[in-house]
Amino acid sequence: MLTVRFYGDPVLRKTAAPVTVFDDKLKKLIKEMTETMIAEDGVGLAAPQVGESVRLAIVDTTAGEKPPLVLINPELTFFSEEKVVSEEGCLSLPEITLKITRSARVSVRAFDENGNAYTIENAEGLLAKALQHETDHLNGLMIIDHVSALQRKMLSGKLKKLAEG
Repeated sequence: MLTVRFYGDPVLRKTAAPVTVFDDKLKKLIKEMTETMIAEDGVGLAAPQVGESVRLAIVDTTAGEKPPLVLINPELTFFSEEKVVSEEGCLSLPEITLKITRSARVSVRAFDENGNAYTIENAEGLLAKALQHETDHLNGLMIIDHVSALQRKMLSGKLKKLAEG
């Protein structure tokens, strides 16, 4: 199992590098990330959250009923104008949930672990939220970047504790 990095770790604020090699090392990382996500009871996990600054995320909105989606070099290609507000948590911000506004539907283009391109069109609900959340991580963004300065200020004590370890 991998160690989840918490708010304050610089890797969480970097723009992750594209994956260029689809090899056994990448497949091992995907396997370990999946095990970590399941153990941490997460819906998704991005590679930077385990200290790897590469454009890889996994998402499971089926509670283990289906294998997780592997998203390598994901690119969101469509955002609906319709927005939804819902509670979001983050494994890198334990015990913090925030109301986040996101697009109700999104489409994404990505590669699987073998380098095959695929698309997900008009994802909605939890899947749409998870795709946006994990893609944010690959761009160095976190859920606290989607809330007001006042809300961030109100969380500053918790954030400082996380950053200090």
